Amino acid sequence: MDLLRRNLTKRLLEALSDTPVVLLHGARQTGKSTLVQAIAQDLRPAASYLTFDDATTMSVAKRDPLGFLEALDGPIVLDEVQRVPEILVAIKTLVDRDRTPGRFLLTGSANALLLPRLSESLAGRMEVLTLWPLSQGEMIGREEAFVDAAFSESLPARIAEPALSERDLVGRVLTGGYPEVLRRSSRARRTAWFDAYVSTVIHRELRDLANIEYLSELPRLLRLLATRVGDQLNYTDVAGALGLPQTTVKRYLSLLEVIHLFLPLPAWSPNLGVRLVKRPKVLLNDSGLVVHLIGLDDRQVATDATPFGHALECFVSMELRKQITWSETRPTMYHFRTHRNVEVDLVMESPSGDLVGIEVKSARRVRDEDTKGLRLLQELAGKRFRRGIVLYSGEQHVHLGKDLHALPIESLWRMSAESQRA
Repeated sequence: MDLLRRNLTKRLLEALSDTPVVLLHGARQTGKSTLVQAIAQDLRPAASYLTFDDATTMSVAKRDPLGFLEALDGPIVLDEVQRVPEILVAIKTLVDRDRTPGRFLLTGSANALLLPRLSESLAGRMEVLTLWPLSQGEMIGREEAFVDAAFSESLPARIAEPALSERDLVGRVLTGGYPEVLRRSSRARRTAWFDAYVSTVIHRELRDLANIEYLSELPRLLRLLATRVGDQLNYTDVAGALGLPQTTVKRYLSLLEVIHLFLPLPAWSPNLGVRLVKRPKVLLNDSGLVVHLIGLDDRQVATDATPFGHALECFVSMELRKQITWSETRPTMYHFRTHRNVEVDLVMESPSGDLVGIEVKSARRVRDEDTKGLRLLQELAGKRFRRGIVLYSGEQHVHLGKDLHALPIESLWRMSAESQRA
């Protein structure tokens, strides 16, 4: 198996080496099944692979979960485990009898951390990892190290590769990272796939998770969120735009978060209490999905830069979120905004409290005002501030002041582990 195909593979194998149960969750069609099937074949002894997308397998497991598992030998891989939540109690029973590492590798299209029945059943026995759509580095067989480099003592002096053309950058943002989309050469075919994907995920995944009164409103909600990517989430405005009660909107947003489509980005503040009450920012899991939902194409990008700027922010946010899953630093991601609208698009905070601020600009030049938010963050954070970075569509690494830098957007995937050590 090619371990570089998905950069999370190494961390997944490490988890299987010392943890009885490992759950790989993520949105539908991100490659979870492909990855775990490859791992199942490589394990010694080889693992049994079963998917609960198969109606017969699901029915048998629901009828007698413990007997279903006891009939299997060796490591077991169970795909789409959220469809048979009863199996978790049986897994807990078997793990409590025998805590051999790597006994169970599970996948799920629902966020286990947001489903109490899933997360509580195997507390202390399970490690949870998230697989997002393909990163830009994964597409070229590279393990990106931008996140770790951003927290390092010094950044690489330059990225010794050809600069990314504007057309190439636009194409990457418009396409996104879903594996199936990358196999489709025309915009029409990508549109057809996204149409089917949104319909299937909403009508299948959410129907399995909850009784939804206004199922037809969910695609409208998702499209509305796409138009507000990068903006603060205002429940009142969203509810008003849809003509739904605010309580219903909050419930639906929670469900979209459970299936990994909607990712509210919390606000950072030096005061932990304040952080919890500030509005999150709207983020979806893939720039290609955002582009599809708002109907953006390359011709519109040339005439109106605003929607592309929002899609670009989603693109950068998700590239960082993907890298965080395999980085050594493992920071948490936030955004920062004051009541006077001074903001930083993204703030990464390491477990030790160090901060890196990221501004995303589609322009080819960086202006003084582009660092206004980073400078305020630097002042508030003090010694915790590691550096601020403006990612822009220019070609040069430019020093903008003490611990402030402008870097080409492609640094996200061209700053490999090798370039960090150079």
